[in-house]
Parts: sequence; C-alpha cells; structure tokens
Amino acid sequence: MEKATRDQADVDLLGHSYDTENYSSQKRQAFDGTSNPRHLRSMHDLLKGALTREALDRVAGCSNAPELVAELRRRGLEIPCTRVPAFDRDGKPIRYGVYHLTDRDRKLIYRWLASKSKGAL
Repeated sequence: MEKATRDQADVDLLGHSYDTENYSSQKRQAFDGTSNPRHLRSMHDLLKGALTREALDRVAGCSNAPELVAELRRRGLEIPCTRVPAFDRDGKPIRYGVYHLTDRDRKLIYRWLASKSKGAL
C-alpha cells in the first residue's frame, strides 16, 4: 500500500479531511510538558478550540505553526490537522489547515498542569 501524500488526506463522513501522515504512525511518548512560551500560548488557545495555521502563528508569536505543532507532537501530543476546502482570493480551490486537540491531548495537558501545580505547592 502506498503512503498517502499531503494531497491524499483521510476524509471523514462530513467531508473533512485529516492530515494524518505526520502523527498517526508515530509511537507516542508520555507528555512531560514544556516551558517554551510559544508552546504554552499555543496549548492554552488550543484548549479553548480549534485554530487555523495562521491563527496559531499569531497566538504563538511565530511564523511557522506547522513546525511548532511538530515540536509538540515530538513531545507526545497528537494535534491533528483538519484540511478544510475553501477558495483563495483568486477563486482557486485550496485546503487550509485547522489544528485541534484530541481528547487524549486534553487529558495529557490537564494531567501535566495538575502535576505542575502540585509541585509548586
């Protein structure tokens, strides 16, 4: 079976596609947290809801949200990217990325935050 390319993302029943190539086949490690301010800002806003790549750039204060997400994935989070069909300003079809946390991601982040606050007491 051929490996899916970026243009061949998995699609759910509602027509949303997911770029699973980068995170689904990797062995997950435990999330031990981070002290990186960009990571912390990103996780804080992702806990509130899904963010487009551009919005994540603004929240994190970076210009390469995909690499920032890759860093968080290497630390043990999944952070799927939904590829949403749309049109650019020239009317050409595109698929923009929207990052969101899985239930597992949320549990790992909340567990880490709880252990962090216990250690501070």
